[in-house]
Amino acid sequence: MKFHSTRDTAKVGFDSAVVIKQGLAADGGLFVPDSIPTLTEAEIAELRGADYAARAAAILGKFLTDYTAEELLADCRAAYAESSFVGGAAPLVDLDGTVHALELWHGPTAAFKDMALQIMPRLLSRALQKTGETRTALILVATSGDTGKAALEGYRDIPGVQMQVFYPVDGVSRVQKLQMATQLGENVSVCAIRGNFDDAQNGVKRIFADRAAAEKLNERGYFLSSANSINWGRLAPQIAYYVSAWLDLLNAGKLAEGECFNVCVPTGNFGNIFAAYLAKRMGVPIGRLICASNRNNILTDFLSTGTYDRNRAFYTTMSPSMDILISSNLERLLYFTAGAETTAAYMKLLNETGAYTVSDEVKAAIDADFCGYFADEEATAATIRALWDDKHYLCDTHTAVGLSSAKQYIAETGDNRPMVVASTASPYKFAADVLASLGHDVPADQLDALDALTSLTGVEIPYPLKGLAERKVRFTSVCSPADMLDEVYGQLK
Repeated sequence: MKFHSTRDTAKVGFDSAVVIKQGLAADGGLFVPDSIPTLTEAEIAELRGADYAARAAAILGKFLTDYTAEELLADCRAAYAESSFVGGAAPLVDLDGTVHALELWHGPTAAFKDMALQIMPRLLSRALQKTGETRTALILVATSGDTGKAALEGYRDIPGVQMQVFYPVDGVSRVQKLQMATQLGENVSVCAIRGNFDDAQNGVKRIFADRAAAEKLNERGYFLSSANSINWGRLAPQIAYYVSAWLDLLNAGKLAEGECFNVCVPTGNFGNIFAAYLAKRMGVPIGRLICASNRNNILTDFLSTGTYDRNRAFYTTMSPSMDILISSNLERLLYFTAGAETTAAYMKLLNETGAYTVSDEVKAAIDADFCGYFADEEATAATIRALWDDKHYLCDTHTAVGLSSAKQYIAETGDNRPMVVASTASPYKFAADVLASLGHDVPADQLDALDALTSLTGVEIPYPLKGLAERKVRFTSVCSPADMLDEVYGQLK
């Protein structure tokens, strides 16, 4: 399997090890596979009886063909071990007979990003060996909250790797901020920026596009790579849990062979739902892909109108990981529906004007798979409270956006096929907002909200978040987006 850039009409091919090492294509595009592999009936039958690690290794093996099956299985067994994913890697919880929560947050940072960022460092380590790389991989990460901590935890003290994470200083929860600021590891660094996530993400992209910076880093023995979902090594592992959810529905008798189910994903950067789209392209019988947004509903508007316009107000919400106006992975969907030349033109317009409108043909192709809904702050809070009152199920703010959107879709369409909703974080990552949504006063110190929430509900605080207040703060730097490159240089060993 070879990969090429979403903006490359010539489709110059690269091995997956090179793609994972490099992260972003040289022309600024994102890497995509030359073709989408499919699952055979024999493979499906075998995977139905397999555990999560074996399922993930099999899906990765379809794309990462320059890795051996033995390498992938060993890495997946290490990444998804019970010691890291307490309660299982991706359990499926039936909420009402139709809607199922795919809990992706049982890993070491209590967020769905662990599903990719526990395996990705292992894939990168092998990629460095396979490509004969002797320089240190300098991984730059822009995060709206969860990616940063998950990447820091996954890559800490990995040989041949150094990491710099940037996050919006006022755009993450107190728990998320402390998780990053107290991160252990000699090869990691964290810096807040004065701005929002899009400012951080654009700053990272500017550094990647800076040839002078690349030369200077090379002279010092470094090359740039990424752990965001723009990196195929981050996105590919996410395909596996949608395949696994389907197999679990089959095994539980909730779905017959050949029957479709729907998937709803709360998303800001479009990577998580694009992974579900790829699972569908591989043969998983997904009917509708429901893209769930919060008040920053740029994706809802795009899916409705065909116009993507980031020239709009930016809102800070109780679901901060979705507070995004530039959804980078949408470029990959545009490639598969419009081709490289048109995608490059759309991205040029986005960069120059902040907006683009897809053709009627591209809009129709996207409509065949996707629809968009959103939940504002009031709907998000109401969903959290109703689910607790009615089902005694506690969910976080992002998952609530997904559940609200799923309910809206079902009510509007009458489509009662099984629905899998990606549950992306533990409710304790956003305990203050969850507590407030349940109608209770929030303590002055948001960390005290964790104890208040567990006292109220009896739901246990997950192990990654216990004792967070007692951990030593290591990182306190704050910079402007214009100074991000200087911050990177300052942290080089």
